[in-house]
Amino acid sequence: MQTPIYDYVRTYAKADAVRLHMPGHKGRGIGGDWLSAVYPLDITEIDGADSLYDADGIIRESEQNAAALFGTAATCYSAEGSSLAIRAMLAMMKQERRTVVAVRNVHRSFLSACVLLGLNVRWVYPEYTGGILSGEISPKAVEAVLRQVDGPACVYLTSPDYLGKCAHIAAIKAVCSRYQAPLLVDNAHGAHLALFEPSRHPIALGADLCCDSAHKMLPALTGAAYLHVGNPDYADRAKAAMALFGSTSPSYLILASLDLCNRYLEVQARPALRSVLRRLKLLRERCAPFVFYPGEELHLTICAAESGIDGHRLAQLLRAQGMIPEYYDHEFVVLLCSPATTDSELGKLEETLCGIIPLLGEKLEAEPFCAPQLITARSMRNAALGEYETISVEEASGRICAGVRVPCPPALPIAVSGEVIDDTCVNIFKRYGILRVDVVK
Repeated sequence: MQTPIYDYVRTYAKADAVRLHMPGHKGRGIGGDWLSAVYPLDITEIDGADSLYDADGIIRESEQNAAALFGTAATCYSAEGSSLAIRAMLAMMKQERRTVVAVRNVHRSFLSACVLLGLNVRWVYPEYTGGILSGEISPKAVEAVLRQVDGPACVYLTSPDYLGKCAHIAAIKAVCSRYQAPLLVDNAHGAHLALFEPSRHPIALGADLCCDSAHKMLPALTGAAYLHVGNPDYADRAKAAMALFGSTSPSYLILASLDLCNRYLEVQARPALRSVLRRLKLLRERCAPFVFYPGEELHLTICAAESGIDGHRLAQLLRAQGMIPEYYDHEFVVLLCSPATTDSELGKLEETLCGIIPLLGEKLEAEPFCAPQLITARSMRNAALGEYETISVEEASGRICAGVRVPCPPALPIAVSGEVIDDTCVNIFKRYGILRVDVVK
């Protein structure tokens, strides 16, 4: 497969031209280490380099290659992660004056986009099995909320969630079709799902719009992401929606990594994935005293508390052996693998986990969790963009949430802007170490 972006920046770097254009480093590094080698490849939108939001050259060619690989009506590159793609998806829904019906375990970029766009959100509350990070999404629950919406709507969900559980996308799409509601999927943690046979990717399962973070599960640079279009009606609008929020100076290093990723996906990714899946299956079997959370296979999520060890302690033991988890709390440790994870790395992980098995005790009881359904006192936009003060969570009950200092992973927002914080919220804040909250003055 051709790699037009990568080929262009490499050729330009070798030309040793006088760079009378941005960026200011002029292709010369300011250090003597490995970083200096990337400066010559870092360019801007000069003649021949195309323009990300008006692509008709090398970027367009590369994006068309990606669309063919993912089986989409169109695929647009993002150099600003899935966050940019999420804002673009929601902007298109705003243009159609749709009410957003959202399954509540969302990334913070969804909440900020709703504030910026002034969107009305109707929440679907999943039956949670993994605290604020994961849960079961019922198509019936989605339909129950859609039935209550007057006027056009869309459905937004996150799948896989942070622990790796995937939603019943095909079944939810069938519900959406009955209500002429586009289905939007935050698939930030699932770009690799297109490599399965048959494909498990949301676009293959019927999503109208979908975002993938290439850098999370594929060998691309941090910030590399896709906005995939399944419904051709949105193909000509996606770029303009991204341009509403995207930087006019996208990183060509990130774009080149997406370009190279196309060739990887075409040639190497599927056999690499099959190899990793076989090794992970073996690891799960050999480390059976550990309880693994059910979900897609590359999320090796250990139910630490259920296995008989505190998640913080398990993470500490892993780190001591040079293995750095993606995430951990009292109940879970998330270990993210990818097609690039090597057999030797998984062998070392298996050996370490087997060595920890003798330390496992009785199952640790997890604190019961129930998602609070709160009263809305103001719109999200009004509450988030108005005057606020920061107080301790102990003082927050009865106050209107302006914004919560939440962690980055997609998760159940304990309270969103405009909702009235109650005692249940306060207890959940404390449970997850959130001790300060912004409230409306």
